[in-house]
Amino acid sequence: MIGYLKGEVLHIDEDSLLLLVGGVGYRVNCAPASLTALESGAQAALYIAESISPYDGTMLYGFLSKEDKKLWDLFRDAIPNTGAKKAMEYLNKALRSVADFHNAVIKKDPKILTAIFGFTNKTAEKLIHSLDGKMDALTMQGAPKITVSDSAPYMAEVMAALAALGYTPAEARKAMDQLYKQDLAEGTVEDIVRHALRILKK
Repeated sequence: MIGYLKGEVLHIDEDSLLLLVGGVGYRVNCAPASLTALESGAQAALYIAESISPYDGTMLYGFLSKEDKKLWDLFRDAIPNTGAKKAMEYLNKALRSVADFHNAVIKKDPKILTAIFGFTNKTAEKLIHSLDGKMDALTMQGAPKITVSDSAPYMAEVMAALAALGYTPAEARKAMDQLYKQDLAEGTVEDIVRHALRILKK
């Protein structure tokens, strides 16, 4: 069983890469968020998990850290009806800020999971229920990015307001990411929406 690969990145696709190791090219599925840290022609080291598909045979899934792989393992094993591919989709969203995802699950806060990480209400509730009591066993990398303040409960309302103005969920989440980076995700709903609109109009 393959557990680790190190080699040259030959090509990067939307959700996978081709890694040359010892003259052999391995197709490895990765979270798009992880692929942004890699470059074609550069060296890369990935922790690997294998999954057997009845249609595609053995599939390889790659992770930049042991912690990312453990979180993927947890998604796949603890959440009902979650295979390797779906677990990778969940991981890709959680990688926005693993520490904040961890806190949202621990605190049973579906609003953060929907507004910031882009999960549906149904999936957010499923994650909280399925991962209850299981997240503390994982070591979380990085510091929280989301400011815990009175504005946090308003995030779903901010996202809804931006949607009503015609912005897609992806556009709204990108704006929210910028607001957190610029320490502007505080104040009333109106204040946050106004800051978000300035970012979206640039």
